[in-house]
Amino acid sequence: MAAEGSEVLKPSPKPIKPGQVKVFRALYTFELRTPEELYFEEADIIYITDMSDTSWWKGTCKGQTGLIPSNYVAEQAESIDNPLHEACLDNPVGVDGRDKAGSTALHWACHGGRKDTVEAPFTRPNTELNQQNKLGDAALHAAAWKGCADIVQLLLAKDARTDLNNEKKLALDMATNAAGASLLKKKRGADAVQTLSNTEDYLFFFFFFF
Repeated sequence: MAAEGSEVLKPSPKPIKPGQVKVFRALYTFELRTPEELYFEEADIIYITDMSDTSWWKGTCKGQTGLIPSNYVAEQAESIDNPLHEACLDNPVGVDGRDKAGSTALHWACHGGRKDTVEAPFTRPNTELNQQNKLGDAALHAAAWKGCADIVQLLLAKDARTDLNNEKKLALDMATNAAGASLLKKKRGADAVQTLSNTEDYLFFFFFFF
């Protein structure tokens, strides 16, 4: 038990890994006192990208970024649907940032099953389509498993790879509806034909010139 009058210190938070975003909710309104600080109101959602200083963290709220006092917020990621997706789209943080499971905003959008939210990450430059999370899922796996043929079609149109494995399962193996499976089979077939054509071209070149 702490001695009477002594201050009880909170344990230091674990540092955020590069590319990760943590989601907090404001406990109180904070009025900034310097240009480096960030104004926010009670109950605002704040996305934290740097916790290297235990007292002052770097956060983003409503499109603005600055320093916030760590004792004004509490971690509330569990109360927000698809927190990384919202963090990436509503604020200037990396759209290819990953959560603890290695999932990106695009993974979350595909799990959500809404085409408009899947399209949103592509409004940012250099969105990586084929990143796999710690389970081996790429966005295409998530869309196929969710049974969203329209999202599968969208990802395939943007050249999502169909040969990525999740525990030896392709997106086609995880498809839960006929329309999505049909699209994936067609793309797999087209990819196989293209690979065969490239191989034939290479062999022709090799034997003709050598």
